[in-house]
Amino acid sequence: MMPSTHDWINNPLGVVEGMFATSQNNPNSGWEAKAVAFFKDQLKHKEAHTWVPSLNEVPLHYLKPNSLVKFRCLIQDMFDPEFYMGVYETVDPSTKAKVLRCGKYKDVTECGVDLNSKCTVTAQRQIFYCVPIPGESPWVKEIYASSSQARVAPSTSYVPSRQKRSYEEDDDDMDTQPQKQRELQTGLQSPAEMHGNGDCKRQETQAPSSHATSASHLDLNFPLPGEQGLSCLVKVYEDWDSFKLNNMLEVYGILSVSPALSALADEKDASSSFLDAADCMETAEEQRVRSPPASLVPRLHMLYATLLPHNNPLLPSAALEDTSAFLSSTLSEMASVRTELLTYLTHVLLGDALAAEYLVLHLISSVYARRDVLPLGKFTLNLSGCPTVASYTEQLYQVIQQLVPCSYHLRMSLQNMNQLRLVPKKDYVANRLVSGALQLASNTSLFLDETQLEQGQLDAAGVRNITALGNLISWQKVDYDFNYHQLEFPCNINVIIASEGRSLLPSDCRVHLKPHVALANMEEYITAIHLHPQASSQLNKFRLYLSVAQTLDYSISDEVTKAVEEDFVDMRKDDPQSISAEDFHGMLVVARLLSLSLGQTSLSTEGWMRAKHIETLRRSRTEQQKCINGNEP
Repeated sequence: MMPSTHDWINNPLGVVEGMFATSQNNPNSGWEAKAVAFFKDQLKHKEAHTWVPSLNEVPLHYLKPNSLVKFRCLIQDMFDPEFYMGVYETVDPSTKAKVLRCGKYKDVTECGVDLNSKCTVTAQRQIFYCVPIPGESPWVKEIYASSSQARVAPSTSYVPSRQKRSYEEDDDDMDTQPQKQRELQTGLQSPAEMHGNGDCKRQETQAPSSHATSASHLDLNFPLPGEQGLSCLVKVYEDWDSFKLNNMLEVYGILSVSPALSALADEKDASSSFLDAADCMETAEEQRVRSPPASLVPRLHMLYATLLPHNNPLLPSAALEDTSAFLSSTLSEMASVRTELLTYLTHVLLGDALAAEYLVLHLISSVYARRDVLPLGKFTLNLSGCPTVASYTEQLYQVIQQLVPCSYHLRMSLQNMNQLRLVPKKDYVANRLVSGALQLASNTSLFLDETQLEQGQLDAAGVRNITALGNLISWQKVDYDFNYHQLEFPCNINVIIASEGRSLLPSDCRVHLKPHVALANMEEYITAIHLHPQASSQLNKFRLYLSVAQTLDYSISDEVTKAVEEDFVDMRKDDPQSISAEDFHGMLVVARLLSLSLGQTSLSTEGWMRAKHIETLRRSRTEQQKCINGNEP
């Protein structure tokens, strides 16, 4: 009989163990693949994925231990693999009957493990340290939460009273009992430490208090300051090579929050000395990282995960069969939505329609390929001439945050540049990657606020941060600091720089803001932008439009390619100094983005002429600004 919905969500281990038991009569049954396939099939049913509670939305004490949950996250670090008992034998102390057990998807074993059994199978699993997607916009979280149909209630079987001790006491346990911690980590426990069915199961009756106090003692290693949420140790059983650092995932797995995982091993057990040698290889700092309190960093045993190309909840998931129908209906409306978006952004940009045009092109840009070291598709925008009154750049960032799924506002004050850690750094003592603010998910919008920069001296850290930002903009890569060498990680981050004059950082395109608002009315106008936001239904149209435009394929026919090349030759004939090869490349980038913004997947002659026109207007404005300022390069 197939398990009911209640069974496979509330008791997924029951499904796994049932398949394991059935396989004992047929060693070649492939039960492990069948178990994963079962959960995949269940989640293919319409809306089935909305029945599964999410760690992003549901407080941990509302979730049933060992139930099926999901987690939308970013792989922040990859730890060393760990060994565990894949199969082990238990002995009933009264009847001496032996039973073969499955250790997969568990952190702790049942009582009465026969450590001398010849049936024991040791297996290996990989561990990812995963955090909520950095800079995920509030509207994204709200839409995901509102679509959930998961039924949860406060759990009365979550954390024993001793779990409530302070993290400093946890530290003492970790320092003094490293050997037991490793036992709990690997699933090779002594009977006194096991947390399973029967008499050995501890009674857990107290729901946890707020995590905030305890969390303050533990660095959850979030890339961005001020982020909230849970981080997770995700344990992966197969195909772990298909995942990479900084991948966005939606993980479906079995939640493990056993109090034993917090390494609070109070009882001493003489029979557990067989792991002493392994413990000597780990420092106390590494043990803290590998075995933090389960109430703060739960474990998630991955059944399967999907790589997320985006985290926009308004787009259908890639698994849906009607994606093509959805895309064709969206494409037909793109030109009209673009007009509405341009009107809105023109208002936000103080009446500057040209700047609004370029902001739309920036928001739909994305690295689509790499040719040698050159990233193709990036379009870093320097919006110069930003007013410094009424916190205009703050208001502009909030508008962008309302439109994109992920964003981060980096205020480039002297203090921030000298003190913030932008580049991730390897900590060899704790054997972990310490996160930095540039460890971001693909297609994150990075808003650099240069209007905050004041006079002063950048120290060595500040210079490194500015260099890192320059490399990110030019090459779409971040060089992680591994002490003795740097390791290059490619990225795909949309950078917009708001500045008063020309930015000190490189950019692909500079547009000088030309306000159509009188200086006397500027402050009142800017304040009104914040006080009168767009309706959520209208914003949803814009959000969908931007994400769809970002994912469209693009091509240029041979005929149009030939016409564009001839046009370039003609422009050079009239005045060889008027346009360089770099300018021509910039025009091609603008033409591509302009076509995609209209829902057109190939360049037309009209599209090329439109791109030339707006580039001429932009360059003319930039030249005028140089004449006014005189000292600008």
